[in-house]
Amino acid sequence: LIGIILVMPFVSNPIDAYVALFDASFGSLRGFGITLNRATPLILVALGTCVAWRSGFGYLGFEGCLTLGAAAATWYALLALDGGVIASMPFLAFLFIASILAFLAGGAWAGGVGVLRSRFGGNEVLISLMANYVAILIVQFLVSGPMRAAGNLPMSPRLPETTWLPIIIPGTRTHAGILIALLAAAAIWLLMSRMRLGYEFVVTGLNPRAARYGGINVGQRYVLAAVFAGGVAALAGLVEVLGTQHRLLDGLSGGMGFIGIVVALLAKLNPLAVVPIAILYAALSVGADAMQRSTDAPSSIIFILQSLIVLFVIASDFLRYWTIRLPMMSRSQMGKVKDAG
Repeated sequence: LIGIILVMPFVSNPIDAYVALFDASFGSLRGFGITLNRATPLILVALGTCVAWRSGFGYLGFEGCLTLGAAAATWYALLALDGGVIASMPFLAFLFIASILAFLAGGAWAGGVGVLRSRFGGNEVLISLMANYVAILIVQFLVSGPMRAAGNLPMSPRLPETTWLPIIIPGTRTHAGILIALLAAAAIWLLMSRMRLGYEFVVTGLNPRAARYGGINVGQRYVLAAVFAGGVAALAGLVEVLGTQHRLLDGLSGGMGFIGIVVALLAKLNPLAVVPIAILYAALSVGADAMQRSTDAPSSIIFILQSLIVLFVIASDFLRYWTIRLPMMSRSQMGKVKDAG
């Protein structure tokens, strides 16, 4: 309803605007493929958020993890350039090793913040936010120096096609990254709901003192949660370079590290709910430009709508635990009001 009100000043029929929006996102295989590609990194970052935040580790450095994961995957993929040492490696073996390298890069980056929290009492929120800028500067150095392609733009050489993620829907750009994201969602769900380590993560997040009394090494669990969270988020960088960009770019993340956190909040930190919410969030982004072209309604309306969705979800949690009580009038007071009338 609020979305319709926002669109009304620009179009005579608000329904047409939303038809154009969802038609661009889901109305064709091509549009649906773009939506899935846009949703894939959001799913992976949101899964990392689920692990970290449910463990009581308020990590916000997923931009850095994504960026470094992309750098690690790019470095390994470039070894296949011009008949390099891995040029003849089977793709699945290459993807497995590249995924491990990306996971280790992101996991080590986030794990360092976990160590600072557990051993020295550092504030992981501030440290991880500042670490984002350090990671971005590292990638800027790489694409401007050791990994720079010929030319004036700061970017790596184009990756060999043998290292690209395969297209899974013919006639579209939908690559296998969505399959990686779905497997990761299933794995994180199993970890957090069916495995002892996940149980210890959750207990640590709910009550660290009770976890200590129960024999859980809380500091160690913070570090492990950070490693898992950063590693999964780093896979988003791998998916971007191997599936979409096919090279390492300055500014590759494009804010996905923060948008993924929003998706996780909308999913209430549920790994399975992350998938449909990320797809819907991506659909709004993909359809925003199409809505502007067909109805003259500015695409910024969609970003306002996305922000309002987050606000309402957070407000619903607040209202669940707080009740607004209006003062009740006594019978004598009601009688005075009637007499005054």
